[in-house]
Amino acid sequence: MAKLCLSLMARLVLVVCVVELSCGGGAVETVGYSRKLTALVEEQPLIDDSYSLGKSLKRTDIAALVESSVKSKALPLPEKSSNSMYLVLTSEDVTVEGFCMSCCGFHANILPSPANGGKLLPYVWIGNSASQFPGQCSWPFHQPIYGPQTSSLIARNDDIGIDGMVINIDTILARAVTNPFNTGYFQGDASAPLEAVLACAGIYGKGAYPSYVGELLVDATTGASFNAHGVNGRRYLLPVMWDPARH
Repeated sequence: MAKLCLSLMARLVLVVCVVELSCGGGAVETVGYSRKLTALVEEQPLIDDSYSLGKSLKRTDIAALVESSVKSKALPLPEKSSNSMYLVLTSEDVTVEGFCMSCCGFHANILPSPANGGKLLPYVWIGNSASQFPGQCSWPFHQPIYGPQTSSLIARNDDIGIDGMVINIDTILARAVTNPFNTGYFQGDASAPLEAVLACAGIYGKGAYPSYVGELLVDATTGASFNAHGVNGRRYLLPVMWDPARH
């Protein structure tokens, strides 16, 4: 999913995909932190390279983009599965309200209406911070804005903006799956929930502390760090998630 959508980001402004989430057979709102999460592109991404909403967007513009795409039938309603959501990606020359200042992305819902078939539509937005505040939203592939200036990790795709987006997609999809409608897993006030991954923000390995990711394995060929093995010999850098079953 990430490879397909993100490969387009070097030249495009907005990419919208429909992703279907598989969570070990359970419904999205009942997924535990420890269950397997996979994301698959269900439809071809919708690409807006004409800056139809301009280059400075508000959060409401992200929702409007999804709504208009569904209303025009450029994107389908998630009829195949109730475990679907929309993924919106913006390129590095697009600013979004609060980006890098208070967030690197977010998830929200579009309220039911006749235009969307009376469905509550979850969506996720992630921005590319390469030329904005990479120390905030592309860390650990760029030195952090605050704290000790430890060495940054090698970006596997040789693009700190894109690799930062991949990390943030991992993080925010996990949050969206475990708390899609603000009634799932979180701590604190529902208006500002502490969600999955946020409880362990910035931790990727043993001994981590602010601005240091922790002990990681290193790919001898690329020099890129990883902490998980995948199928077909693939290696991944995954953020640590808090497991409520153990605490």
